[in-house]
Amino acid sequence: MTEPPKGFDRTVRLRDGRVALIRPLTRQDAPELGEAIRTADPVTLRRRFCGTAPRVTPRLLERLTALDYQRRFALVARSPSGHGVAIGRYEATATPGVAEISLAVTPDWRRAGLASALVQFLGEAALTRGFDRFTAVYFADNRPVTELLDNAGGRQVIAKGLAEAEVLLRTAQAQSMRAW
Repeated sequence: MTEPPKGFDRTVRLRDGRVALIRPLTRQDAPELGEAIRTADPVTLRRRFCGTAPRVTPRLLERLTALDYQRRFALVARSPSGHGVAIGRYEATATPGVAEISLAVTPDWRRAGLASALVQFLGEAALTRGFDRFTAVYFADNRPVTELLDNAGGRQVIAKGLAEAEVLLRTAQAQSMRAW
């Protein structure tokens, strides 16, 4: 098993004053991740999986939590009480230097800057691991993701109700540094 990298345990104060504790996802997070998928609201599941969520199985949880922290990297955000409230991940694509990013934030923690912080931290990790671009596929009517990617300088192509975006990480990092 690959050990989680050092330097990614962070405390973030959000726009609404709340604090989120962010750290690399590990296999020990599998039970809570499975419960989060099983109990998530339908809108969250539709947005995260671009349709119905997969059936939660031990194999799925192993796939989601067995990370090499190079080509497959994930962060979990927790409330001060320790409850998971968001997850962000990237995974390398077949194109060198490109990783697909995905995020899920529980409804009560949205619109406070948590997704932006996760994207920034994932971008930092990706840049130091040889990636220069993130891609994302999402429903074109998902306004929060559209806004998030717009703020990161993403380019979007929309076809048949799906949007595909590409974000150049160095550009996104420069923009986020001005925003923070």
